[in-house]
Amino acid sequence: MLRHTRLAGETAEYLAAREELRLAEIELMRRREEVAAQRRALPPGPPVDDYTFLEGPADLDAGDTPVREVRLSELFSAPERPLIVYQFMYGKKQTDPCPMCTLWIDGFSGVAHHVTRNADFVVAAAADPPVLRRHARNRGWHGLRLLSCGDSTFKYDTGSEDENGEQDSTVSVFTRDDGTVRHFYSTHPRMADDIKERGIDLLTPVWHLLDLTPRGRGDWYPSIEY
Repeated sequence: MLRHTRLAGETAEYLAAREELRLAEIELMRRREEVAAQRRALPPGPPVDDYTFLEGPADLDAGDTPVREVRLSELFSAPERPLIVYQFMYGKKQTDPCPMCTLWIDGFSGVAHHVTRNADFVVAAAADPPVLRRHARNRGWHGLRLLSCGDSTFKYDTGSEDENGEQDSTVSVFTRDDGTVRHFYSTHPRMADDIKERGIDLLTPVWHLLDLTPRGRGDWYPSIEY
């Protein structure tokens, strides 16, 4: 397969710059794969409480009742499967759904049936089930498992909520071994003081598509409605 197809009218300057960029992209890809391998090699994490969540009917269009309690350990469909939890900034002090989280979850809704071939996946929020499900219906999130954290300290304990109820988006991965649920990995958009909202960009293609363009992403920010 050709690495680069020469285009009509392409200048030597453009060709050289594009080749330099291609090599940089390969270097970035290899470094990204090294980081992914380093993440996979993490030692067993600490055991966590068997938190209780609230869950409505699986069918979003079936109303919001009955609501049942489900424990963290019950979210694993098999012992060897990891559990991915996206913690949605919605509920308590976050009285409106986060537009950035909504963008991410819009994408998850389209690919969850692929993800769940390999891992269990849920979206958890501080919002009560009817509030969360109403927003999910508006977005068409019919393929996602949606949980309310209820009165549990799950979000606070995993760094997705502070003592005042302020919310933060967080991605957490858990494992279950011999009945023990362990924390494996968590990450946030803010990974350092100078990294405000770039820490989980890999979870959506939107930013990467915009980064392919001459203007890049600029200062564009998603909205619930356009």
